[in-house]
Amino acid sequence: MTLQAVKGFKDILPGETEKWAFMEKTARQVFRTYAFSEIRTPIVEKTDLFIRSIGTFTDIVEKEMYTLTDRSGDSLALRPEATASVLRAFIEHGLAARQPIHKLYSIGPMFRHERPQKGRLRQFHQINAEYIGSASPYADAEMIRLVLHLLDRLGLRDLRLRINSLGCPLCRPSFSAALVEYLEDRALLLCPDCQRRMKVNPLRTFDCKVERCQEVMAEAPTILAYNCPLCRNHYDRVRELVSDLSLPVYPDPRLVRGLDYYTRTTFEVSAEGLGAQDAVAGGGRYDGLIRSLGGPDLPAIGFAIGMERAALLMPDQEDWGTGPLVFLIPLGEEARSRAFGLLNALHKKDIPAHMEYEEKSLKSQLKRADKMKAPYAAILGSEELREDRILIRDLNRQEQERIPLPRFLDFFLEKSKKSKA
Repeated sequence: MTLQAVKGFKDILPGETEKWAFMEKTARQVFRTYAFSEIRTPIVEKTDLFIRSIGTFTDIVEKEMYTLTDRSGDSLALRPEATASVLRAFIEHGLAARQPIHKLYSIGPMFRHERPQKGRLRQFHQINAEYIGSASPYADAEMIRLVLHLLDRLGLRDLRLRINSLGCPLCRPSFSAALVEYLEDRALLLCPDCQRRMKVNPLRTFDCKVERCQEVMAEAPTILAYNCPLCRNHYDRVRELVSDLSLPVYPDPRLVRGLDYYTRTTFEVSAEGLGAQDAVAGGGRYDGLIRSLGGPDLPAIGFAIGMERAALLMPDQEDWGTGPLVFLIPLGEEARSRAFGLLNALHKKDIPAHMEYEEKSLKSQLKRADKMKAPYAAILGSEELREDRILIRDLNRQEQERIPLPRFLDFFLEKSKKSKA
C-alpha cells in the first residue's frame, strides 16, 4: 500500500514554501509597523475553551472540530481558530495587568473536519491579529486598514470589503425575535440544517449556502434596523473612518461570521477566483468574550487571513527564491579542498552559498547553478589555483572577471549587502 497524506492535509513543497516564507515575512513586517507583538499558542487546547468561545450550536463545534480524549480522560481539541487560544493565554498569564492596550498577532495551523475544496483544507493556516483593550471605532478602522494593507503587500488585487454591525446584547434579542418569527412562517422552505438553526442559533441561517435558503434569507429582516443608538453610532463612525482612508467599502446588512462571539463591527474581504467560498480574510469585534472566558471585561477586535487562499491569489515573484547567492564550482580534488574552505567562510558570514562534491563537468555545474537561480558562479580550477585567483561569473549579465582569492570573501560580502538593500 502506498502511503499518502491524510485527506485534507497538504504537503507544502520546495518551490511553494518560498511563497509561504514571503507571506510570513511580509506579515511580520506589517505587524511591526502597526506595533503588534507576536504570540504563539499550542495547537491543542481543552475542548471546552472552543465550546464556550465559538458557541455550542455552530458548525465548527457541532461538525468540524477534531477532538480526542487523552489518558487522563480530558477532552482535547485541535484548535479550529486562533482567537480563543490567544485569549486563554492572555487571561492565564495576566497580560491585562501589564498595560491597557495589547496588539497581538499569530501565524500557524488550524484544523477543521470539513469538505476539502479550493483554498480550504482540513489543516489550514492563518495569519491572525487581536487588538485588545479599546472599544473605539478608530480601533476597528485601524484593523480594517491593517488587513487591507497586508493583503496589498502580498500582491492581492481586486478585493471587496464588506462590513456590517451585529449589534450588542442590548439590541440583539429584539432582532433575534423578529428573525425567528420570519423564519417560522417559512420553515418548510428551509433546509433541515436551517430548520434546526432557526431554533438554537437563528443568526446562522444567514450563512447557509443552500440556494433556496439564500432566497428566503434575501427578504429576512436585518440587524441594522434593530441596532440600538450606541451600536448604530459606532457602525456609522467606523464607516466614516474607513471611507476617510480611501478604502472601498460595501455595507452588507446580511453579513455574519461563523463564530458566535462577534458583536458590533464584523467585516469580510473577498476575492474573485476562489469559487463560492471567496473570503480571503474576515474578522470583527468581540467585546464580551474575554469576560465570558473568565478574564477582565475588556473590549477587543480581531481578524484572520486564510494563507492557503491568499497563496492562490498571489502573483509569482522572482524574489521568493531561496537559492544561493554564489554557486562554487571546483574543478579537481585540489580545487575542491580549497573551495570547501571558501564555502565555510561564506557560511560563517551568513552568505547563501552552495557547492556540490561529486566530480562533474563545468557545463553540468553551470546548469545546476542556473537551475538553483544563483546569480553568481565562482569557478576554481588548476589555472586559477596557480594564479591564486578565482573566476567570478555573473550568470544574469553573462559577464565574468578574475579576482584574487584573498578578495573572495569581501567581494561577496559586498554583493550580499547590495542584495539585501
